[in-house]
Formats: sequence, C-alpha cells, structure tokens
Amino acid sequence: MASIYDIPLTTISGTPATLADYAGKALLIVNVASKCGLTPQYTALEQLYQNYKDKGLIVLGFPANDFAGQEPGTNEEIATFCSTEYPVSFPLFAKIAVTGEDTHPLYKELIAEEPEAIVNGPWREGLEKYSAAHGFPPPNPAPGILWNFEKFLIGKDGKVAARFAPDMPPEDPRVTEAVEKAIA
Repeated sequence: MASIYDIPLTTISGTPATLADYAGKALLIVNVASKCGLTPQYTALEQLYQNYKDKGLIVLGFPANDFAGQEPGTNEEIATFCSTEYPVSFPLFAKIAVTGEDTHPLYKELIAEEPEAIVNGPWREGLEKYSAAHGFPPPNPAPGILWNFEKFLIGKDGKVAARFAPDMPPEDPRVTEAVEKAIA
C-alpha cells in the first residue's frame, strides 16, 4: 500500500498539498458536509482539535457531496460556511469523492487499511429507512464510507488506528481515548 503521506491533495484554497506536512502527528480525517443532520459535529471536531492540537492531533476536513447532495457548494462556499457558521480552524481540503468510481486515492487507502468502523448504535438501519423513505440510494455496504462525518484516526506512524461511524460523536469517550492513545 502507498503511504498516505505521498497522496496528492489540494487544500480548500486550491494549493497542492500532501499529508507529509503532518507526518509524526496523529490525524483525524473526516469527510464533512454543510447540509447534513450531522453538520453540528463541526463544533465538536473543532473542540477536539483545540483540546489536542498542542499535544499532536490534527483534525483534517474533506468535504464530499456523495450523500444526498449534502455538500453542494464550491470550495469557496464551503470555506466561507466553515469560517462563519461553524468557525473551524483545523485544515480543510478541496471537495473530493469518498465513494463510488471516483473515490479519492486517500479514501481508497484508508478504507483498504481499516474496512470496519466502530459504531455507536443501529445507525445503519436508521439510515436505510431514511434513504428509502426519501428516495435516496441505500447506504454503501461495508467497507464503503457509510455517510458524512465518518472518521479515520491515523497514528503517528501513518497507519489507521481506528475508524468511527458517522454517528460516533467526536466527544465520545471511545474517540477521545483513541486520540489520547494515538498521541501518546
């Protein structure tokens, strides 16, 4: 498998980048969306970042419009939203695909390395019912990304330490314990 540090990325402002700038840090990589029922997680993600950034955690947001069109904006609109509605200071990247034929190489690598997410409850079943009731496609089967706000925790060694389902709030003790272990 390729190193996640070598995969070409683009920042939300359009600058070419890689994760090499974050080598040796723990990373929490999250596919985010502005118009999702889980969008308030931005607040908890920012708080997690503030609590642990000086100890070696970097939260990284990757906007994706793969689920019910819940991230329709341009990179500029997303950046504005994230600086006004949910003032986040953690790094954001350009919108990517996290599912389907156009899945970004970063997400292909993350999913391959950790195909199972730690779940918080029967969220998949609820999402299946919601999707059917609203005419949306059913959720992706495992190991695919289930929905917006799925979280991959990367250890200082560049390997996936944990994967959390979208409904796992960033402030959940299972997340904070995993973060503390990853930055130790």
